[in-house]
Amino acid sequence: QDHARHRPRHAGQVQGNEPRRVGGERHRVLNPVGILHRSEATLRFFGEDLVPEEITALLGVSPTQSYRQGDDVSVRAGNVRIARIGSWRFHATERTPGDLEAQVFEILDQLTSDASIWASLSRYKPDLFCGVFMNSFNEGLPLSAKALLALGDRGIALDLDIYYPNE
Repeated sequence: QDHARHRPRHAGQVQGNEPRRVGGERHRVLNPVGILHRSEATLRFFGEDLVPEEITALLGVSPTQSYRQGDDVSVRAGNVRIARIGSWRFHATERTPGDLEAQVFEILDQLTSDASIWASLSRYKPDLFCGVFMNSFNEGLPLSAKALLALGDRGIALDLDIYYPNE
């Protein structure tokens, strides 16, 4: 009988439903099930020749944010900059606790699944840009083969920005 699969892989990993204390003087309590604190996801397209209305027509949904090269774009604190390239973005609902799987399908289920349309959009190098926000050590980020295949079939790269709070 192989008991190795029931042992932690490294110091501080959670077993069962009991939180375990780790970390020198700080003694943090780990999330007992390793659930991701918060996640954000945005489907993005960029290009010098990008015309947002064309992407909207092809995908069948209006973007959350879009602009053409040369447009004025509002940035933080009310400042404005000139867009160097065009952009089309479609945001999923922010999730707390994090659920990137649900966000993938929240976005993709609203868009066409026509492979020829996605192939025509490949020149804009689509990606799913994800903000992954951890609250503690060893939080998990599961993605099913179904979600990864759905992204891959459409030529969408997965870009993860992982944030851990400073202590």
